[in-house]
Amino acid sequence: MASLRGVSRPARGLPICNPSRSVFPACTRRNGSTQAAEAAAPIPELLELETDSKLDAPELSPEEKKIFRPWKRAADRKIPLPGSRYQYHPPKYYRGPLHPIQSPAASDPVARDFVPGPFSFPRLRQTLYSTIAPDLMTLAYLHTPPGTPKKEPAERLRTWDDSSPYHKNRPLRAPRGAPVLPLRERNITFRNIPEIKEITLATYVPQAIKDADHLVVARTALLALTGTLPDITKTNSNVAQWQIIKGKKSGVKTTMYGNDAYDFLDRCINIVFPRIKDWKGIEASTGDSCGNLSWGFTPDQLALFPEIEVNYDMYPAKMIPGCRVFVKTSATSDRQARLLLQALGIPFTGEIRD
Repeated sequence: MASLRGVSRPARGLPICNPSRSVFPACTRRNGSTQAAEAAAPIPELLELETDSKLDAPELSPEEKKIFRPWKRAADRKIPLPGSRYQYHPPKYYRGPLHPIQSPAASDPVARDFVPGPFSFPRLRQTLYSTIAPDLMTLAYLHTPPGTPKKEPAERLRTWDDSSPYHKNRPLRAPRGAPVLPLRERNITFRNIPEIKEITLATYVPQAIKDADHLVVARTALLALTGTLPDITKTNSNVAQWQIIKGKKSGVKTTMYGNDAYDFLDRCINIVFPRIKDWKGIEASTGDSCGNLSWGFTPDQLALFPEIEVNYDMYPAKMIPGCRVFVKTSATSDRQARLLLQALGIPFTGEIRD
């Protein structure tokens, strides 16, 4: 301490390696892990990995941008990176809930069935969830007083009269005149509120058998309306008087799901239907008894869509086809499907057939 008294006051505050004081030593310490890391040979597969973060790296100069070509480096790499360590592939098949390896959820970006989005929420769909859904529950509410005996549903299948010994243990027969048994209508609750599942657009162009340009125009028109590439359909039978040959390309169809279906229905309700002259509405007798409704557009009505009207001169004259629209809902009866579409803004006309 006597030697420090002769030093100036600012110099006394400098850290000096003194064994009696708990300060860091001036020399670096070497341990076993450091020596082992230096002695180990570098792995060639790990040389391609970057240790620094790209968030902290400075921006490349124009000269470096011309040289930096990651795709060229990946193409020139002779030894690929080990897939088990740097590439994760989820299982292709689902092998049950007890399997040790489970597929990630569909919302996980690494999942095989991952679909990015949704990037927008249609106004019609938001109106359905916020306003129409409670109204549908109110309109379809059926009050049952306490103590009311439960009414058993009527038999949908016909029984055998046991007039023959072969009728024993045979399954029940389908109702007369109904080859396909319709769905049984369920009451609307908060668990099964009807909604739009998909919308299919289909057009039949018999002129395409002789002139393929009609098929190109029909496919272009549906592509502009839906944003998806339509599939080409073929005829299933021969009709000699109409010169229809089996197996010839004569139509196109496409299907929209989710938000695309709601966007298309929104354009129909707010843009196309109000512009149709002397239009009374959709026939109320439409439906397949399972909650699926349909209607059609003539060529003049199809031209009212803004996607076609903005490029109307691009289509040849009198070659824009009409189309059929099939709306598939989650309702279990046509009555519930009409109730849903009426709440969305589609008018119905004519005699109602349940």
